[in-house]
Amino acid sequence: MSTPVTRGAGVRPRERATPRALRHAWRFALGFVPLSLAAPFAAAQTPAAADSATLPTVSVSASGSSSAGAATPAVDPNLPATVETVTPAQFRNWNVVNTEDVLKYLPNLAVRKRFTGDLNSIIAVRGTSNSQSARGLVYADGLLLSNLLGNSYSFPPRWSMVFPDQIQQVDVIYGPYSALYPGNSLGATVLITTRMPKQFEATADVKAFTQHFSLYGVNQNFNGSETSASIGDRIGKFSYLLGVNHLENTSQPLQFATLSQSTKPAQAGDVPVHGAYFYNNQTNTPTVVLGVNGEGIEHTVQDQFKLRMQYDFTPTVQGGVTLGYWHQTYDSAASTFLYDANGKPIYSGNVSINGYEYSIPAAALAPSRGWSENWLYGASLRTHQATGWNAEAIASYYDVSNSVARTANAGGPGNGPGTMTLGNGTGWKTLDLKATWTPATPTAGPGAHWLTFGYHYDDYALDNQTYNTLAWRDGGAASFANAFAGKTETQAVYAQDAWRFLPRWKLVYGVRYEDWHAYDGYQALGGATVPYANVGDRHYSPKASLSFDLTDDLTLRASIARAYRFPTVSELFQGQVNGSSIVNNNPNLRPENDLSKELSAEWAHWNGLFRFTLFQDDVKNTIFSQTDTTVIPNVTNFQNIGKVRSRGVETSYQGEDVVLRGFDFGASVAYTQSKIVENAQNPASVGKYFYRIPLWRVNAVATWRFDAHSAMTLAARYSGRQYNTLTNTDTNPDVFGGTSSYIVADAKFTYRPTKKSEIGVGIDNIFDTRYFVYHPYPGRTFYVEAKLGI
Repeated sequence: MSTPVTRGAGVRPRERATPRALRHAWRFALGFVPLSLAAPFAAAQTPAAADSATLPTVSVSASGSSSAGAATPAVDPNLPATVETVTPAQFRNWNVVNTEDVLKYLPNLAVRKRFTGDLNSIIAVRGTSNSQSARGLVYADGLLLSNLLGNSYSFPPRWSMVFPDQIQQVDVIYGPYSALYPGNSLGATVLITTRMPKQFEATADVKAFTQHFSLYGVNQNFNGSETSASIGDRIGKFSYLLGVNHLENTSQPLQFATLSQSTKPAQAGDVPVHGAYFYNNQTNTPTVVLGVNGEGIEHTVQDQFKLRMQYDFTPTVQGGVTLGYWHQTYDSAASTFLYDANGKPIYSGNVSINGYEYSIPAAALAPSRGWSENWLYGASLRTHQATGWNAEAIASYYDVSNSVARTANAGGPGNGPGTMTLGNGTGWKTLDLKATWTPATPTAGPGAHWLTFGYHYDDYALDNQTYNTLAWRDGGAASFANAFAGKTETQAVYAQDAWRFLPRWKLVYGVRYEDWHAYDGYQALGGATVPYANVGDRHYSPKASLSFDLTDDLTLRASIARAYRFPTVSELFQGQVNGSSIVNNNPNLRPENDLSKELSAEWAHWNGLFRFTLFQDDVKNTIFSQTDTTVIPNVTNFQNIGKVRSRGVETSYQGEDVVLRGFDFGASVAYTQSKIVENAQNPASVGKYFYRIPLWRVNAVATWRFDAHSAMTLAARYSGRQYNTLTNTDTNPDVFGGTSSYIVADAKFTYRPTKKSEIGVGIDNIFDTRYFVYHPYPGRTFYVEAKLGI
């Protein structure tokens, strides 16, 4: 390992104090509902009607039991927006290896998961594409897992900090309608609740999976496995759950090295080669495939450790501690399809293919490898009285303690020159304080209020340093190449009230004030350092949702919300330094300004819940990487797009024992039209569909529980037309480099000899559909699983 780069003298220290506006916001929050406080304090004089504890506002409590024998959690009725819920009673009958797999059949939602173990699994929902990672929030037991250091596929949530077997419930809140969450909830907020043991337990789980994949010059099997184990117990007031996990997998080819088909005749000295493949790319341009490049076939090994502990200090006061560890290594192999007349592999240089000359860059087929070590520390303290006031404090720290990425400068075997990038010290810290008021009875009548007040703090730090090395696989730093770093900080206060002002009417209204700052940003090349000025912004985000219980089974709801999504560190400061120019970042970005609206109807009928929703998001200053075509030369970096409008409709149904006892069924159909309304930097994109938002999404999943021991699941996922460019020039989407329409079918058979043992056999992509998200998705994949518990 090399010595970290020394920051130049031009890097500015942080120079600011706590803003006066934040103190004004506290006063505003404390006076937010002065008229409504009288009723709660009057109700406080009434004895509690229930002895059971209730969880904080955004959590859930168990009520009843499903026909499968598992608890059926009930979503908090005061959430002011569409909520979809998934429980183990459902997803234990699906092909689930990683935590993000439990979201795969939710309405109008998709996860960009290219293979098992993929680090770039991003949520896409409604008008948020699978490259806008900063528009989604993921929490596990109140700890933030979202990687808000950037806004692309490179910054996915840290799903690895949750084991699927430890999940009690997952709630997905659509849109930014709750004041409890920041503007990053513009897409969706995923709340993962994990379980804690009530008695001694131990489990072991083994999974294996394989796919056969053929495309261009690749035709082979790719295999993987996962093993996990957990142990837990409750001893008096103390409970703990410890889990370990090991995953190893080799992906199908993810990326190919390509060149446009040449029209230049071969020259003397060009090496004649064979083995190339030809196809028309996403823009219908004739293209030659040279081989699998350095981001192609990825072998990954991941090890996880998680310890969660709780202690009940009193019957109503509980403390908890979480320690998570995740270590990952990857080795992305590159291979060439090109061979000369003697069978020698060719990786670069001028070659002759079918009589035409091609110049292959040295790095076109260069391999890469790397590793990272990550720690999650969390602590919580909360009260859980059935009625009256409750308080909660949650603190977390996510630390990337060791991160190295290495890339060769040229293809072929050996350990020649390359680059190494260090990301040590990157991470984020959060603190959340919250107080809630619950009326004396869960079904409180007119005049009842459910109150929430809170404070939020987060700090994100990014520090990347790149060095040249003489041995790309394991060499030390030979010389400094470039560096970039920066930090963002947000402080927020919020207040929200759910007010049942008439027997069938409820108003949930609130406001969030956010004070955001970016500081200590710089880029460096050699001995020169380019510092960036500190910037800041602050906004109020009002929210309101009005619901009406038309009947005991039918609820109508209208919601509206303002939300601001502030720029991330990488959008502001991260980039490349080429000579004297800096590209790919923009320190002058404005926050995304969203106005979301939603009309929804929910009808409980036929042993399930029907939902019909109309939604519209108008986002000003959408932050996206694009080319400014109004300047010469053109500039490509993160820019603010004037306005993007997304509107659509969702219909869904989810039910148990539908028609037949033991038959569970869920289905959804969603249409989303997301278009660019204003874009001064790229006028040709105005009126075009926004990046990677499919017009249609359709999901269906059916599980037939034959008896207490066996179940069969059949499922299908459909995604319609979408575009991989802002100008919609990719007219041939179902190829490498395009983004496909697709329909994929899945199946799983599960047999449980005892309550704590299980055998499963499954298939994803039954018909071996070849579909793409620029990269190829997996082919037909077979799964086998064995689980044993005591």
